Amino acid sequence: MSDLPCSEQDFLDISSALNEAAGAIVDDSFTRCFKSNAPEPWNWNIYLFPLWCFGVLVRYLILFPTRVVILAMGHIIFFSSFFSVHFLLQRQQALRRKIQRFLAELLCCFYVASWTGVIKYHGPLPSLRPNQVFVANHTSMIDFIILEQVTPFAVIMQKHPGWVGVLQNFILETVGGIPFNRGEAKDREVVGEKLKNHVRGSDNNPLLIFPEGTCVNNQYSVMFKKGAFELDCAVCPIAIKYNKIFVDAFWNSKKQSFTKHLVRLMTSWAVVCDVWYLEPQIRRPDESPIDFSERVRAIICARAGLKKVPWDGYLKHSRPGPKLRERKQQSYAESILRRLEK
Repeated sequence: MSDLPCSEQDFLDISSALNEAAGAIVDDSFTRCFKSNAPEPWNWNIYLFPLWCFGVLVRYLILFPTRVVILAMGHIIFFSSFFSVHFLLQRQQALRRKIQRFLAELLCCFYVASWTGVIKYHGPLPSLRPNQVFVANHTSMIDFIILEQVTPFAVIMQKHPGWVGVLQNFILETVGGIPFNRGEAKDREVVGEKLKNHVRGSDNNPLLIFPEGTCVNNQYSVMFKKGAFELDCAVCPIAIKYNKIFVDAFWNSKKQSFTKHLVRLMTSWAVVCDVWYLEPQIRRPDESPIDFSERVRAIICARAGLKKVPWDGYLKHSRPGPKLRERKQQSYAESILRRLEK
C-alpha cells in the first residue's frame, strides 16, 4: 500500500469519508419527504400587518372556541349514542352495526367541520364489493377522517397512545378496522391473514390501506409496501392533495403530537383538499407485487402531483439519531486535523 502514489494513498484514506458524504446527500434527499415547508412571509408591511393581526384574533378568539364546541358536541353525540345502541340492540347485530357505522361517519363530519374543511371529491364514491382494496397516499391521520366521512371504510392503522388510541378502538371496532403495532414482528403475520379474510367477506366495509406506512409531506411519495398488492384482488387508487393556502396538513408524528396537530388545523382558516377516486387496477399476469405497487403509485402521483422517490418510509422510524451523526462528524473532523498536523 505504501508504494501507491501520494494522491492515491490519500484517496483511499478518505474513501470512507466519501461514502459517508454520499450517505449524507441521500439522507438529505430522504428527509425532504418529511419536512413541513414554512410558508413565505407575506404580511410584513405597513398595509397587511394590521390585517394579519386582526385575522389572528379572529382565528384564536372566535373560530377556535367555536370549533372546540363543535368537536365537543360531536364526541358527546357519538359516545352517548354509541353506548346506547351497544347495550339496547345486543340482539339485533345487523341494525346495531349499521347505526354504529353511521355514528362513525357522523363523528368524522364533526372533525372536518372543526377545521372548516373544504373537501372536493372527484369520481364515483366507493361501493361495498368483495375482492377489492383501496389504497391512498398518506399525509396525516386526517386522511382517514376525510375519507371516512363519506364512506364507512375499514382501515389498517398504527396503534396510538392516549385519547387518540381510545378513540381508535371505538372507531376501528365500529368499521371493522385492523390495528397493528409497527414494532411487533408478529403483528405483520396476523395483519396479513386478517387482510385476506376481510377482502373475501361480502358484508365487510371497503378496506382502506395507506401503503406508504407513514405520513409524507404531500409533495413526495415514498415506496408502497407490497402487502396490499399480494391479495389477488382489485386495487382502487385514491389520490389526496392538500392545498397549503391556509395550513399545511402534514403531520410529523415524531415532532408533534396529534393533539397539537389538531389545534394547528383548528386555528387555521380552513383545510382545503381534493380527493380523487381513480379507476380500479388489476395485477397483470407478468407483474410482480412490487411492480404492481409501483404502477399504482405512479397513477396516484400523476393525479395528485407528487414526486416519486425510491425510499422506504419505515426508515423515518429507524434512521440514526442526531447524536450518532454528531459523533461521526466529530470523528471525521479529528481525522482531518490529525492529517493536517503531519
